[in-house]
Amino acid sequence: MDIYQIIITHNRSWTIREIIAFAVVFLIAAFLAAVLLKQHKIVVMQAVCGLLLLTFLAIVFGSTVFTRTPGLRQYQLEVFWSWKEILGIGKCGRLGSTAEGGLLQENLLNILLLFPAGILLPGVTDRKLKWWMGLLVGITVSSAIEISQLWLCRGLFEFDDIIHNSLGCMLGCLLGNKWLMLLGEKRIM
Repeated sequence: MDIYQIIITHNRSWTIREIIAFAVVFLIAAFLAAVLLKQHKIVVMQAVCGLLLLTFLAIVFGSTVFTRTPGLRQYQLEVFWSWKEILGIGKCGRLGSTAEGGLLQENLLNILLLFPAGILLPGVTDRKLKWWMGLLVGITVSSAIEISQLWLCRGLFEFDDIIHNSLGCMLGCLLGNKWLMLLGEKRIM
């Protein structure tokens, strides 16, 4: 399955109620950002990165939790079960198993899922962040997604996803640090 197919499979159109709810949250965040900008508590880049992060997280939560059809409560509590399956040493068998190579693709896409959020984090804080901060944010966001999926019966709760998403957020944060340093150098010139 290519990325386009994954996107259209997991991202149904938002309902009017969902669009209105997001628009209200976004407008409140934009208003708060404008107030903080006027008070010189943040800079424009922080406001833009913060609003982009909010939008990105709304899309992620929408596609991984809220727009999914409720089903059975499913969970996989074995750590690194997906890698054991990929390497042919697993014994668990995936609920709703994917085609050969599908688990590897799924793991790689899960690493990429929170990568953009990690890139935006240094922009939101307007400072370089340590690698573990990106990892901690990834663990927090991914845990919220996985717990929501378990609680609302909208996907498979698994520690592997938390690990992969968190790794992606951390790697994105490291790239965001580089991007922030480059922007800082351009501001000085």
